[in-house]
Amino acid sequence: MQDILASFGTLLAPMTLLVIILSTALGIVLGAIPGLSGGLGVALLLPITFGMPPEVGLAMLVSIWVGGVSGAMIGSILLGIPGSPSAIATCFDGYPMTRNGQAVKALGAAITASFIGTFLSILIAMAASPLMARLALKMGPWEYFSLGFCAISLVAALSRGSVFHGLAAAALGLILASVGFAPIDGYPRFTFGNIYLNGGFDLIPLMLGFFALKQIVQDYARGQQQVPEVDASDIKGFGVTWKEYRDNTWNMIRSFMIGLWIGFLPGMGAALSNMVAYAQAKSASRHPEKFGKGCVDGVFASETSNNASVGGSLIPMVALGIPGDGVTAILLGGLMIHGVQAGPLLFNNNPEIVYALFLTALIAAVLVLVMQFWGMRLFPAILKIPYHYLYPAIVVLGFMGVFVGSSTAFNYVLLLGFAGLGLAMDKLRLPIGPFILAFILAPMLELNLRRGMTYTDDGILPFFTRPISGLLLFAAVLSIVSPFLMPWLRSLRRARQGG
Repeated sequence: MQDILASFGTLLAPMTLLVIILSTALGIVLGAIPGLSGGLGVALLLPITFGMPPEVGLAMLVSIWVGGVSGAMIGSILLGIPGSPSAIATCFDGYPMTRNGQAVKALGAAITASFIGTFLSILIAMAASPLMARLALKMGPWEYFSLGFCAISLVAALSRGSVFHGLAAAALGLILASVGFAPIDGYPRFTFGNIYLNGGFDLIPLMLGFFALKQIVQDYARGQQQVPEVDASDIKGFGVTWKEYRDNTWNMIRSFMIGLWIGFLPGMGAALSNMVAYAQAKSASRHPEKFGKGCVDGVFASETSNNASVGGSLIPMVALGIPGDGVTAILLGGLMIHGVQAGPLLFNNNPEIVYALFLTALIAAVLVLVMQFWGMRLFPAILKIPYHYLYPAIVVLGFMGVFVGSSTAFNYVLLLGFAGLGLAMDKLRLPIGPFILAFILAPMLELNLRRGMTYTDDGILPFFTRPISGLLLFAAVLSIVSPFLMPWLRSLRRARQGG
């Protein structure tokens, strides 16, 4: 307790508090702009922290990260363009709600869900880091592969259209993700001598091509340039009724646990958790047909889970020195630059650093809630910008975003190519969700599949004989066959009752 109070006192120093406030606001802005995520802000500002005291430097980086994860929902809801992969599932119902004139409600639900996910996950991370990290160590490549396979199968089975369309989209994502150097042996695949393909396809042009450029082309082709009417003058609270909060209580608890668990598994992160939580919310809902058309339940699920991943990903970083995702890898580098070694001894050697990191995330979560609560009245003003101004600005920001991330003009070609692929997939009724999830998880799937087959002499057998791995594979198969099995069981039951 003495260490917590000492760290809290350090963070409340005027200059440190000012750094946290400005960094949180910067993170929200970066998260809201497609292609410029909070993770990019952490990477860009890392060198600036070299001359700062460790507590202040880490406070800056953590504040940008927390603000960026929450701010990503603004573009998803208002423009249908996720600020980062962590908010892809928020697009599925957040943007249709904006189209239906419910932008304020979607923003209010996302803001409260973001706060709950971040704040509670940080508290749990502070209390349970050592215990949960030891549990993660017991999982091997077999469980990691089965978890990823189960996630893709679940999302594919619950996608719009038939299971076959979902599986075809997932297969396409796996094929595209195989371009570039293979894991473990580094053999180049499908690069055709192009050095820009050695590292595979970049996720940023893929995301902006599918969600920004494709959306704009579709809107122009369909003549959908009408500005949705959003009345922000009579907003009460967060624009969400208590009944909607009560109805989504279990949905948020389930999504929170999914985000916390996936976040703390090394190599996973918010990009996966929001998709899995959305699929689970749709599967368990009493009205799954409303998902994808503007259902607030989908916004609650996605935003609770991706923000819960913040606390979850801090657990392996602090307790084991293993980053939970790309941003925590940069934070880990920041700790090392400041002479702090993350791992089991961190609580004993530098307790003030550990608690300063957790307390900064808590303060940033509260600041994000306050800033977005007042900003909620202003965010819908974006929709009042005429489309002939808004769309060119989005296109310019999209092209800037793909260049900033890699500093190569080849990503312009990828951006246009992925926009064309998105239009073709819409024409063929292939859902985007399984495609994106398979593309993100493919490297992890392949790496753990090859590791699992080489660690023992039993080949693929341990994938089925290890309890957790076998259970996950069984759930994956069940999710694929259940759409065919359930109608047959219902007809069999009706035949027996009739007989």
